[in-house]
Amino acid sequence: MNKEEVAEYLKVGSEARLSINIEKVVEIGTVLAKSLLNGKKVLIFGNGGSAADSQHIAAELVGRFEKERRPLFALALHGNTSSLTAIGNDYGYKYVYSRQVEAFANKGDIVIGLSTSGNSKNIITAMKKAKELGCIVIGMTGNSNSQMDEVADYIFKANSTRTSIIQEQHITVGHIWSKIIEDSI
Repeated sequence: MNKEEVAEYLKVGSEARLSINIEKVVEIGTVLAKSLLNGKKVLIFGNGGSAADSQHIAAELVGRFEKERRPLFALALHGNTSSLTAIGNDYGYKYVYSRQVEAFANKGDIVIGLSTSGNSKNIITAMKKAKELGCIVIGMTGNSNSQMDEVADYIFKANSTRTSIIQEQHITVGHIWSKIIEDSI
């Protein structure tokens, strides 16, 4: 990338962040805060960079974001590589998260699936399993129509179709949710 291309990338990313649906972010953050205050768990998952974002968001909840508080139950489901690879081998990659959701989630828990396309089979399968179990299902994706639109109870759509810009917005929103949650405790 040359200097002009870097400037353009930063401009596009900044414009996308400034166009985030603030009402939707606050609505979902409030749902998360209420559920966590009521002792519910957050299970979160994604593939590739979205897995890393899932782990980052979970860490903000278990550790802390900006202030000292009690730890909150949040688990990024890709962290146990033995489970991930065994389930993938025995059942197929489509089920790596749904089997874990079935094992760990209870009615009323929050399940968050991240997929920049909104169509990742393993993410959609896990979200469907969470709905069957009576969980609150939150999706994070890009601004294209996707399968996630049909599954999520709440959905945050980044204002982009470019994977990197979508992921930048997802982590921004994860930080905002962490702040909303901390301010509620």
